[in-house]
Amino acid sequence: MSTYSVYLVRCSDGSLYTGIATDVARRITEHQESKRGARFLRGKGPLTLIYEREIGDRSLASKIECRVKRLPKAEKTNSKVLSKRIGSFVAQLEEQSARSIDLAGSGQ
Repeated sequence: MSTYSVYLVRCSDGSLYTGIATDVARRITEHQESKRGARFLRGKGPLTLIYEREIGDRSLASKIECRVKRLPKAEKTNSKVLSKRIGSFVAQLEEQSARSIDLAGSGQ
């Protein structure tokens, strides 16, 4: 099973892009150099990786990505705050997952 990471990239115009990937360096190269990159990032290079964090499986990484996208820009650009927020998102989602497994196992 592949391990996914959440990453944030700053574009030359100051905008931010959040994504997930199993190989962040490869994905950023795709964004900059190929048609496999996100349409949002076309013409906005050079791109600067400002944050990367290994998350786990794709489902959890996608949920974290969605929550990060809803954060204010000020929180996304402060890596200390962002790291703390992502840590709490992971804990919340893992707790929810554990509760749903407990409920399924108890026959409710």
